[in-house]
Amino acid sequence: MEKQATVLIVDDEMRMRRVIADYLHIKHYRTIEAADGVEALERFRAEQPDLVLLDVMMPRMNGWEVCRTIRQTHRTPIIMLTARSEEDDELQGFELGADEYIAKPFSLKILLARIEAVLRRHDDPAAAPAAELLHVDRLSREVTVDGVAVQLTYTEFELLEYLITNKGLALSRDKILDNVWKYDYDGDARTVDTHIKKLRSKLGEAGEMIKTIRGIGYKFEG
Repeated sequence: MEKQATVLIVDDEMRMRRVIADYLHIKHYRTIEAADGVEALERFRAEQPDLVLLDVMMPRMNGWEVCRTIRQTHRTPIIMLTARSEEDDELQGFELGADEYIAKPFSLKILLARIEAVLRRHDDPAAAPAAELLHVDRLSREVTVDGVAVQLTYTEFELLEYLITNKGLALSRDKILDNVWKYDYDGDARTVDTHIKKLRSKLGEAGEMIKTIRGIGYKFEG
């Protein structure tokens, strides 16, 4: 029987914790809960969860501090949950070592998809491109092509990382837009084409790993 993944849910709102926990139980996850940052670290050390869902604004110790403390000794996947959606907050989370960042309110289905994607990346090193030509470091957000650093914008990196996470899958423009630009973007889905073009150009030979799927969108083949 496959081992249940354990998720530590950290949020000072009990209702939020229960809603997430109930949904994850239905999807066959084991959950543990903490109401603040100090309790979160205690539960983390005692239970050694497979993934942490971590709210940012909490009493006693905020999510940033918890994330920083965990990263000093562990590479356990961390998804930050916050009511704030400013780009600077997202960047701070990634700089501290968070694997993903989701702004409230969010769909439970989207949350589950992010959890599964993050666990897949963590458990399967092959989820990153196998070819030595392209190297992507998720924690440092550094990209190199044939050993040479490539400077990507925040959105370009998120786009590349999303394509790699879903390697081999044909992704529609709308799906890419929803997951990279999130739901607060009101522009044309064709903006994906513009960013793909720029990304391919910056990646040079490695850009050929991003395939166009006529009538659908794009697929990463690494």
